Amino acid sequence: MTIENKKQMKIIKIGGNIINNQRALENFLTNFHQIEGPKILVHGGGEIASKLAKELNIPVQMIDGRRVTNQANLDIITMVYAGKINKNIVAKLQANQINALGLTGADAQTIVAQKRSSNPINFGYVGDALKINTNTIELLLNHNITPVFCAITHDKNGDLLNTNADTIASEIAIAFGKYYRTELYYCFDKQGVLKDINDPTSVIEKIHFKQYQQLKKRQIIFKGMIPKLDNCFHALQNNVSQVHIGTTEMLFNTTTHTTLQLQ
Repeated sequence: MTIENKKQMKIIKIGGNIINNQRALENFLTNFHQIEGPKILVHGGGEIASKLAKELNIPVQMIDGRRVTNQANLDIITMVYAGKINKNIVAKLQANQINALGLTGADAQTIVAQKRSSNPINFGYVGDALKINTNTIELLLNHNITPVFCAITHDKNGDLLNTNADTIASEIAIAFGKYYRTELYYCFDKQGVLKDINDPTSVIEKIHFKQYQQLKKRQIIFKGMIPKLDNCFHALQNNVSQVHIGTTEMLFNTTTHTTLQLQ
């Protein structure tokens, strides 16, 4: 099947800055029904998990912006991601006439991961996605049920794993790229990738892969944006048709945002 003949699917990842802002989250979920065709929602929620850990006097360790997940922190993020945040999103979608189902990767074995190697850094119960069960997810989509994935996977050995939500969204888009024209959207509180972190209007509207390498060398793109953009280009290199970064408004209006391109 050629890409022109494939049906379109949107995979949308929302970040903590949307989840933490009740008004922004409700506005997005209210408008979600406007997105036509099959769609999958992926969310994180690290800030809320960190806040609860602090209240419970459980230390949170971050290395290069990534959470070290020991058993106590795994318990916290499972309660927050798969419980409080996920079910809150699903309930609000139901209130807006969108039939949704909240999932971890363990549910119906939808996302299998492997525990990340402890060399050179032991991140604990952190997983890298290995397999997306597209058949099961497709069953939901065919019954007009919108999957809502939190950032929890499993290893088939009884262990839950903390897996980066950006990566989950990218791997889902890649897996469905065989059957759909998949479009991947990373939504956060900026209009896109910025030339100047202090100037919210300095959006780089198009970034191709060679330009991305140059922007990293010049440290215009740095820290947390690097793994996000790595996921973007990994998706484009594996048959995802479009990748966009910006506010949730880009899903509903022709607003300024960043589009990633291979060349």
